[in-house]
Amino acid sequence: MRKNIKTTEAIFPMPVLMVATYNNDESVDVMNAAWGTMLSRDQVILNLTKTHKTVQNIIERKAFTVSIADSKHVVEADYFGIVSGNDTEDKFEKTGLTVTKSENIDAPIINEFPICFECEFIEYQDDEYGCGVIAKVVNVTALEEVINGDNVDISLVDAIAFDPYTHGYYKVQERVGEAFSDGLKLK
Repeated sequence: MRKNIKTTEAIFPMPVLMVATYNNDESVDVMNAAWGTMLSRDQVILNLTKTHKTVQNIIERKAFTVSIADSKHVVEADYFGIVSGNDTEDKFEKTGLTVTKSENIDAPIINEFPICFECEFIEYQDDEYGCGVIAKVVNVTALEEVINGDNVDISLVDAIAFDPYTHGYYKVQERVGEAFSDGLKLK
């Protein structure tokens, strides 16, 4: 038997994405965004309103980074989601995290997060069906400790996902199958 539930924004897992930009004074701004994904092989889309300081920075600077949050930095990631850059000037500094300026775009790379997408702003869409930042991914970097051979090893990334049902964070870690292979058993 199935039961109706009250939430509609409940696709799980939702990523925990750290979106980083520079402010006008060159300080770092970061927000936590769960509503984001790949739009195509080299484009990302983030469902964000223009009221966010980060979105204002993206539109002005034409660049940003998106990092995958990990379980080692749950406190910092959550902080970036509950404190607004519109109200707190030294938001990033309070976390103790560090950044390196991207060599490819005008945006900071947060050194502690395992995977980072460097993005060039394409456009902001705002219509009756939603709003969002669309960008081209120009480079992706990963910490050496999450790479196995030539590929990122997700079990080493220790990524976290947001649970919209109970507002929890969960580790995304254990491999349970082989894509484009396991289903062939039913063919």
